[in-house]
Amino acid sequence: MKAVVMAGGAGSRLRPLTVARPKPMVPVANKPVLEHVLTLLKRHDFEDVIITLQFMAPTIQNFFGDGEAFGVHIHYSIEDAPLGTAGSVKLAQDLLGDEPFLVISGDALTDFDLRAIMDDHCRRKALATVALYAVPNPLEYGMVITDADRRITQFVEKPSWGEVISDTVNTGIYVLDPAALSVVPQDTPFDFSKDLFPKLLENGAPLGGFVASGYWCDVGDHTSYAQANADFLGGKIKLPMAGQHTRGNVWVADDVEIAADAQVYGPALLGRGVKLKEGVVIHGPTVVGDYTVVDAHAHLDRSIVWRNSYIGERAEVRGAVICRQCRLKAGAVMFEGAVLGDNCVVGEDAFIHPNVRVWPNKEIETGATIKSSIVWGAQGRRTLFGRFGVTGLVNVELTPEFAAKLSASFGATMKVGSIVTVNRDLNRASRMIKRAIVAGLPSAGVSVIDLENVPIPVARFYTRATRAAGGMHVRLSPYDRRVIDIKFFDPDGLPIGKSVERNIERAFFREDFRRVYLDDIGKIDAAPEVIERYSAHFTNALNVEAIRSRKYTIVVDYANAPVVLALPRLFNELGCTIIALNAPLDPDKMSMPRAELDQGLDLLGRITGATRADFGVRFDVGGERLFAVNAEGQRIGDPLLAGALAELSLRKRKGGKLAVPANASSAADRIAEGHGAQVVRTRLDSTALMLASSQPDVVMAADGAGHFIFPEFQPVPDALFAACKLLELLATEDTTVQDVIAALPPRSVAHRSVACALDAKGRVMRRMHERYEANKVEQAEGLRLEFDLEWVLVLPDPELPQCHIYAESASASDSQRLAEKFAQIVGALL
Repeated sequence: MKAVVMAGGAGSRLRPLTVARPKPMVPVANKPVLEHVLTLLKRHDFEDVIITLQFMAPTIQNFFGDGEAFGVHIHYSIEDAPLGTAGSVKLAQDLLGDEPFLVISGDALTDFDLRAIMDDHCRRKALATVALYAVPNPLEYGMVITDADRRITQFVEKPSWGEVISDTVNTGIYVLDPAALSVVPQDTPFDFSKDLFPKLLENGAPLGGFVASGYWCDVGDHTSYAQANADFLGGKIKLPMAGQHTRGNVWVADDVEIAADAQVYGPALLGRGVKLKEGVVIHGPTVVGDYTVVDAHAHLDRSIVWRNSYIGERAEVRGAVICRQCRLKAGAVMFEGAVLGDNCVVGEDAFIHPNVRVWPNKEIETGATIKSSIVWGAQGRRTLFGRFGVTGLVNVELTPEFAAKLSASFGATMKVGSIVTVNRDLNRASRMIKRAIVAGLPSAGVSVIDLENVPIPVARFYTRATRAAGGMHVRLSPYDRRVIDIKFFDPDGLPIGKSVERNIERAFFREDFRRVYLDDIGKIDAAPEVIERYSAHFTNALNVEAIRSRKYTIVVDYANAPVVLALPRLFNELGCTIIALNAPLDPDKMSMPRAELDQGLDLLGRITGATRADFGVRFDVGGERLFAVNAEGQRIGDPLLAGALAELSLRKRKGGKLAVPANASSAADRIAEGHGAQVVRTRLDSTALMLASSQPDVVMAADGAGHFIFPEFQPVPDALFAACKLLELLATEDTTVQDVIAALPPRSVAHRSVACALDAKGRVMRRMHERYEANKVEQAEGLRLEFDLEWVLVLPDPELPQCHIYAESASASDSQRLAEKFAQIVGALL
């Protein structure tokens, strides 16, 4: 039988392990991953093998030759340029013949029964069969959905938790009928999971899913690489070990020398010619490569050392990886996650901190302490971006050096000569980080327009109005004053897309910065007329005369924040009498505990009631979130304020659309129905709401947590505009906030959180989908279940180890009961 092994990957996430070799040649348990793949193919009688190559092809050709030494016959198909997974197999079509053939990745470790997959394919007479595997966390893989007959119905590439409805993923192992390749264009990049299989599904072709048992690991990053070695030593992989088993779960190859007092605690693998000197202590899982010497009293713990290396006296290596032909001199120390590239020298008593990457051919001086990666450094994190942008502890994780590299990475995604706006809040930590950002961008040939410190909606507006290539905003986290958030804007002032985030991360982790020549270094200029341009557009989007005619009296809490730079002049132009609270700017008030915020809202209510103002408002420090109290000083809950604004907006513009998140109350639907409008439900993140508000006919968007978007002005949360829009709507309808709220549908949503380990989320969601098949409703994310007049939304948290339960019933108490019931159901599935 024939098999195609895809071995063209460069393995950029495994650098520096893959600087000098293609990813399939990285050793696991002292053998290249590709050798393990060939061993498995031979075991299941796939002896005619075609290997597709692209990156560093001669390395693989020289090692495996014609395959005779490995019991198989090898032919090579070499791409001049990357063609994608399906494109590379298409290139080798002339070598495949007319029978079904197996396709397998050359950089994944598995012990699947490949013959069983082939037999299942032939029995089903499918055009293609995909080997599936159940994983605890499907987010980093291509999720595959099958029906009861294991016929594939859907592919979801790297889903979010809200899209997870199964834990079976695409392993990159397929059986194909040659006819399947007829859909693949010649010499054109084409991928199996993104292009070919969706196209075949669209054409109605029979695609089978085979859920394989055994072991499978995509050796894609440093964490999975260490885990694959540990699993191999732990006996989880049913493939032969490169050595003889001895006592204590230790394997040794030929010519190993172990001193009488050396101690080896398995699981451990010692390669050919390894020497362990007196007093050496090894704790598994540890792999020591061929001809490596571990000198007297050195300690290895949970580490991987490649061939021809030297570990000096008293050296300590704990949880690290050391590549070929490296030397650690006496007393050198390497800690968790550290990686030493090929041909490196670490001087005596040098100290390499956790997660430091040292690229090949470097020498670290005696006694040096290395806290950051050398040459192509990266933080010890796999991603930069989270729900609030790039986030880190001030001056610990998020330092000026980090910020300069980050902005240079952002600049590297743009054309030379582009312009980026940069803004911050008032805190001195934000100022420090912003200055580093301003320094990094020009080095990549990008000019900076410095907005200084204006509200976030103003910064977004100015970014779009000036046709900048993007924007950055630095703030102290409103949730934790020890943390800095860096937000990124696209040219429209919206959050940057996932593809741009990945490009920034790629440049950052590789330190692949663009350093322009002297004449192309970007400029740094102060932004002119920022507030003035915003204010002019602001008032043009309002019925100013209607607001003036009402002569509102409003209590306004400016939260000691930059909103005070814009709002007073706007309220003055609108003819409002303002009773101002917390107007002076205060850099120490940029982050506030919830209890302090509640105290401030209580004070706002008391002053509003005492002064007989029409109502009172407070803004968050960024100007994106609006809080309100009525004329009696009673706090207006966020969902009620959203409902009031939705009702007023749709009265003015019937037949439009109202955008809300997936967990919004059904009151939104009732309000919309009353005005012939339509509800658009989005994922539970601000980006999704902003994108939805950019659609035609969307009148308003609200998340029920104080963020409001009026696309007629700008498609981003803007509490400044929302407050003044409320004045306009009340004036034109000649009504009060209290009267509008009194007429709203009496519905409420209850919320519960259930602790749920990250590796259990996929399983929980799959079981919930199976259990409530009849009650499922199509939803932007999560699992929405409907029961008569009740509904429940089950949603895994995208970052935290928990699942969220949202529920709505006829009353607040019934909603609480329903949420608690499903919290218990989810908890029982863990």
